[in-house]
Amino acid sequence: MHTGSCLCGAITFTVSALLKAPDACHCGQCRKQSGHYWASTDVQRSDLSISGEPNIRWYQSSPKVRRGFCANCGSFLFWDPPQRDSMAVAMGAFDAPTDTQLHVHIFTADKGDYYDIADGLPQE
Repeated sequence: MHTGSCLCGAITFTVSALLKAPDACHCGQCRKQSGHYWASTDVQRSDLSISGEPNIRWYQSSPKVRRGFCANCGSFLFWDPPQRDSMAVAMGAFDAPTDTQLHVHIFTADKGDYYDIADGLPQE
């Protein structure tokens, strides 16, 4: 079981399964919303329990995806494609240990010009 929260603690969550290896998304939307690239893991909805849902604000960032953040502290927590059985949860919001490691960088063609990706992981 893994737990996590937003910065202020108004939203907490529990994942009742092992965490899948996360990816780092370098797309323009994730960079603008998070302030850098965004690392997340996909979690089956049936394995995710969220407390403090009235504090989540949803931003419809595209026709197929909404992004969830805390209305109090602004923490970007969820990337939610409602048509799927899973949603992405921010790695930075989990309490340690996560028992997983980053496995791939995605949308690297859109990465910021102010950093390099030099960790040897695959880049898509």
